[in-house]
Formats: sequence, structure tokens, C-alpha cells
Amino acid sequence: MSDPLLSIRDLSVAFHQDGQENLAVNRVSFDIKRGESVALVGESGSGKSVTALSVLKLLPYPAASHPSGQVLFNGKDLLTANEPDLRDVRGNDVTMIFQEPMTSLNPLHTIERQIGEILGLHQGLFDNAARDRTLELLNQVGIRDPEQRLQSYPHQLSGGQRQRVMIAMALANRPDLLIADEPTTALDVTVQAQILKLLETLKSDHGMSMLFITHDLGIVRKISDRVCVMTQGKIVESGPTKEIFDSPKHDYTKHLLAAEPTGQPPKSDERSPIIVEGRDIKVWFPIKKGFLRRTAGYIKAVDGIDVTLRAGQTLGIVGESGSGKTTLGLALTRLISSKGKIAFVGKSIDSYSFSDMKPLRNEMQVVFQDPFGSLSPRMSISEIVAEGLRVHEPRLSPDERDHKVASVLEEVGLDASTRWRYPHEFSGGQRQRIAIARAMVLNPRFVMLDEPTSALDMSVQAQVVDLLRKLQRDHNLAYLFISHDLKVVRALANNVIVMRQGRVVEQGPSEQIFDAPQTDYTKALMAAAFDLEASSADIVSD
Repeated sequence: MSDPLLSIRDLSVAFHQDGQENLAVNRVSFDIKRGESVALVGESGSGKSVTALSVLKLLPYPAASHPSGQVLFNGKDLLTANEPDLRDVRGNDVTMIFQEPMTSLNPLHTIERQIGEILGLHQGLFDNAARDRTLELLNQVGIRDPEQRLQSYPHQLSGGQRQRVMIAMALANRPDLLIADEPTTALDVTVQAQILKLLETLKSDHGMSMLFITHDLGIVRKISDRVCVMTQGKIVESGPTKEIFDSPKHDYTKHLLAAEPTGQPPKSDERSPIIVEGRDIKVWFPIKKGFLRRTAGYIKAVDGIDVTLRAGQTLGIVGESGSGKTTLGLALTRLISSKGKIAFVGKSIDSYSFSDMKPLRNEMQVVFQDPFGSLSPRMSISEIVAEGLRVHEPRLSPDERDHKVASVLEEVGLDASTRWRYPHEFSGGQRQRIAIARAMVLNPRFVMLDEPTSALDMSVQAQVVDLLRKLQRDHNLAYLFISHDLKVVRALANNVIVMRQGRVVEQGPSEQIFDAPQTDYTKALMAAAFDLEASSADIVSD
């Protein structure tokens, strides 16, 4: 038998802070053969990403250290390699897709420049050759109209589009090993299927190996040859994928496989008061061309949509990346300008300025898709969650404020004693729970939830769904729930709008949309979400 491409032996990772040492990874060992896919699964904070980052020595050294272990790539220990040798390996032999695309992409550079930089550095491709290869990569990962996206900046793309750009950058040099840290987190179900198929094709064509880190067990079953189940820094079970799914032995593995959002959404009640109402909402972005930058057309991100949200009810907004879901939510919360009528609790707010909206902000809260981008790295968790209280409830004493912060952190499943830490000290899933706590601490009447469970593992998704349902029931909250995870939408939303390219494709009660979809597009979405393998031939291209 040939030697493995990557061999992690007895790896430990410790973090040092305030004179204390915390062991995040405890003597982990596994191999990846050439052309093999290995999935590392477990809940947030289990040590998956820390293990992956250790392969390329991307942890914050010297705060992080390795008390034990080796990371052997092609027989060479990367933990003892010098920086020039590591630079030769990074981005060429081994590449990585990170979980947070907005913080991984340079906000000052266009997409063409960022992908072109990699091609120039590792392949010597410049100008037209680099542009042609960039377009080929963007086409491969499902970016619609790639020529128009070349000059876009990261903030001009949706979360899913940004993640696809990251995947294109990682695949640019046809690496021997691809480390994918939650690469489909921000992608809708149909594009997930496209990306997984693309990764499988590249693996087959180029003999590429993959270390796939995810909380989505459906993806694990689809793409991995072997699975390592991780919790509290240790691998508790490993083996062939089919064996792990069909005959799990460890209690933690059984817990993961059984975890899925369940329960019923609130029953529709037309007698409930209307909290938010929108009529003929339009958000058009001008396309400027030529030397004088004249408007040559418009991107119709939202094109004439009606919305009604009632107290105690949840409206789910679903559709592929770039369909206008988030833009519609931002328009309804008056975070971007729009045309059309918008009313909040019967009061017309479509003409309100930013300052006019300020007194209403405590009643209208948002949980954003990217928790790392929306949490200040310079503020502790206590300061982040308490910031809204300082603005909207200035009469609270410091002790009262701190009590509220501690209480809401416990409510979303975090240890209140961690509130003095900073965002970078938490996993992706933990950061999303912090973002939910920040919104809920003000007891709002309306909450826009933009992919609030996308960064969470399956068991925590179920907990958060139960938490959101309880908060809604206790406080009669109105939710606008934006998501590509249709299983979560089904568990929470009593009404659903299906969007594509800024327009409504289909809308109605949740049972109707999920059980008897009327349009081919909705049928393709449902098939991809609930039967990924059977639907791959019927996917609607983005």
C-alpha cells in the first residue's frame, strides 16, 4: 500500500491566555489517502476547524501551540517546516476554503484581481490568460453572468456568491489536497448539489484528496469516503461513511445522526395584528457604463413584491443565492432604500430617514448571515450584546445591564461566564448564537433572521429552532426568516415566499409549498433539499 498523502499523528493543539492553557485538540490521529475524501464532523467547538488550520499552520502562533503530534504531507512534517517551505505548499499543493467568505476576501480588490493574484503567483498567468481562466473557474462554481462579476467587490455579492468565489480561488491551482471548512454553509440547496458534483468531478479527474469539515450530515453521506466524528477535541469514532451512518457505535455519533429540526410552525391566524406590511417593494441597482458612468440599465434585485407579517407568525423567504431574499429583508427593515409602501404597526415608514428610524430600531432587530463580519472584533461579547441596551435603555444600571446580558446568553445556549471573551475566541456556531442574543436582548416585536442557522451544526440548529419558537410564543414575535435550509424553514414558517431573480415564483401556506409545489423551480428546490441524490439531474442552474 502507498503512503497516505496526509497523515495526522497524535496531534494536540493548546491555546494560551492569561497564564492558562486550554487544550482544544487532544491527541488526534487520522490519514487521508491520495484521491480520498475524509469528513471531519462534530458540533461547534469540537476542534474540527482548529485541526484543519493546524495542517497549514494557520493558527495564531505563539498563542497556539502543539504539545504533541505531527502533520505529515507527502512524508514531510509541516509543523516543523520553515515559512518559505510552507508558502510553497499553501495555495499550491494544499488549499483551503474558509467558513467566513466575507472576512477571507479582500474588500478593496475586485473578484478578478483576487483570483488573478493566485493564478499569477502559482501559475504565471497574467492579463488575458488569467482572465480566461478566471471566467472558467467562475462558470465552474455556478456564478451567473461571470463577465459582469469580474469587476465586482465582495460586498456587492450575496453570501452564497462570495462562498463560490472562495471555492473558485481554492480550486484555481488544482491542488493535491483541498481542505474545505464548511464550504457549502452559505449556499442554497441546488448550488450545494452543483458544488458537491464539481468537487467530486475534480477529485476524480485530478486525483485530488479532500478533508471536508461540516456539520451537515447529508453532505457527509454524499461526498466522503470515510468519516471521523469529533467532540471535545477528540475523535470518538471513525470508519467508512456507510458503516458510520448505518451502524454508529458511539453515543455521540448516534446523537448527531438523530439531530434535526422538528416540531410544527405556529398556526396561521388572520386575526393577529399586522406588524410589517409591504406593497410593491422594489429595489433596483443601476448599472453604470462608459466614461461618464451613465445608467445603462438596472439589476432588479427586488421587483414588485407584497409582504405581510403578523404578530406571532413566521414568513419564510426561500430561493437560490442572489434571488433577492436578503435585499427584500433589508428593504423592509429600512436598512437600504427602496420604492413601494412599507408600514410598521400601521405607521407608514417608507419615507423615514435613518434618524427617523432610530427610535424604532429596538422593535425591529436583525440577525445577519455572517456573524464574524457583524460582531466587532474589538469588543467583548458582553459589550456587543449590551450595546443596544446602552442606546435604547440608558436608565439601566451597569448591574442590571450585565444581568440581562448574562440571562440572554444562557437563553441561547452559551455559558454566561464567557461574556468577557472576544468573537475570535468562539467557533462559527457560537458566534451566530451571540448575534441572536444581541437581537433578542431588546425584546423586539419584529426580527429579520438572515440565515441564522447556516453556521450551526445539526443538533444546535434544532436547539435554536426550539429557542426561536419559544421566544416567538412567549413574546408574540413576528419573524421574517430567510434561509436556504428548507428543513429549518419547514419547522418554523407558517407562510412561505419562493423567490427567483427578484420576483415571487410561488407563495402560500407552508404545507402547500412543501407538500404540493406548483412550479418547476419550487419542485427542484424541494427535491434538492429533501432528496439531494435523486434530484441532481433536475437542478435548476443558478
